[in-house]
Amino acid sequence: QVQLVESGGGLVQAGGSLRLSCAASGGAFRSYAVGWFRLAPGKEREFVAAIDRNGAQTVYAHSEKGRFTISRDHAKKTVYLQMNSLKPEDTAIYYCAAHRDPSTVVAEYSHWGQGTQVTVSS
Repeated sequence: QVQLVESGGGLVQAGGSLRLSCAASGGAFRSYAVGWFRLAPGKEREFVAAIDRNGAQTVYAHSEKGRFTISRDHAKKTVYLQMNSLKPEDTAIYYCAAHRDPSTVVAEYSHWGQGTQVTVSS
């Protein structure tokens, strides 16, 4: 089974940028699509972005399209989430997860990382 570890979170001012990383081990990285999700206080976990196994297809939540970019590096077995023009409402724990397809549905993902905190100050 694939194991996922997120990194790159932190504290940033509104308008700033962060790049999150999701490093995979223990499984066939190329066999999985990877999604990014976030969990904010008082809210349900929500979809942010996903990328297919080949890196050819990407999917974004409407509010993130144009600000966030998902990509993957097969040699490094890592998926990235570049986040620009960050807003205070982007504050959340960000998780990556693996599935066979780049689904937007939380329940379809069975392999999850432990999350990384992103805090955007106003």
